[in-house]
Amino acid sequence: MLMASCLAHPPGSGMCPVNSSSSGTSTGSLWQKGSLYGKPFGRFVSTASQGGGQEVTISSGLSNFVHHGMIFVPVGSTYGPALFDVETLRGGSAWGAGTYAGATGARMPTALELDVAEHQGREFAKVAKRLKVTS
Repeated sequence: MLMASCLAHPPGSGMCPVNSSSSGTSTGSLWQKGSLYGKPFGRFVSTASQGGGQEVTISSGLSNFVHHGMIFVPVGSTYGPALFDVETLRGGSAWGAGTYAGATGARMPTALELDVAEHQGREFAKVAKRLKVTS
């Protein structure tokens, strides 16, 4: 059974894509049983550009998890000053790690973007451990 999850979602015009949204609505039996209540989840994204809706993509998908009573574990300010650096092109925010793939999807994540993603994973695992949750 799913106990803790950190999910990636590509945006669809800044919104959670239909196939991701419908997977949330297909978990009714888990919702009725309360199977996911109190379990942590996190989100990370990839968009084509800076205006691609990284934060709104993460926030627009929260309702499916909240209905289950799951606990959102964002990056927050735990990464430190580099997360607030506006001089370096990088995806992600306090909502979750991210990258810019470019219009063709050819751009690869930078070392900073990968480091933020790894940091998110480590911090997520710490929270799951404190909650005594297994994956």
